[in-house]
Amino acid sequence: MTQSRSKALAEKKKAKVIADLVKARKKILATASLLSSDQWAVVFLGVWSPQDLLAHLVGWDRTNLKAAKELLAGQLPSFYAYHDHDWQTYNARLVKKYGKSGFVELISLAAQTHQKLVDFLVKIPAEEFDQDQRVRFKGYKVTIGRLLQAETRDEQTHYTQIKELARRRQTS
Repeated sequence: MTQSRSKALAEKKKAKVIADLVKARKKILATASLLSSDQWAVVFLGVWSPQDLLAHLVGWDRTNLKAAKELLAGQLPSFYAYHDHDWQTYNARLVKKYGKSGFVELISLAAQTHQKLVDFLVKIPAEEFDQDQRVRFKGYKVTIGRLLQAETRDEQTHYTQIKELARRRQTS
């Protein structure tokens, strides 16, 4: 494969990863905006309310921004120090740290922190998205692209969950 073709494929893949991430977040925020104020603090997802979910998203935006910078420096992202089943301990930390704002403020903050992350990501050369920096966690190759794909899957799941909560409001 020629270098220009390889670069074009890397650009296309990077653009898709970012577009998928943006699409997932927009769907979550649009759906969250439909919730009534009496639903904002209702636990609907394990121990989380919609407000907690938004705090979680804000926290992961900031985490992924820092992680991308760490990976570009050839370092394992620092959040891996908190790895446990489903990142429960780390997620709890994020919800506690960022969940102090009100629901409406968190919707706005989740849009702002996500935009800041995306603005940083678009500046990264495409070939560095999946470049093997020789960073591993338990044998798993850690790249910016993989982190973002995992985040997109997580946000798609959260969209389905919050959509179901919004649907329950419409049928009650």
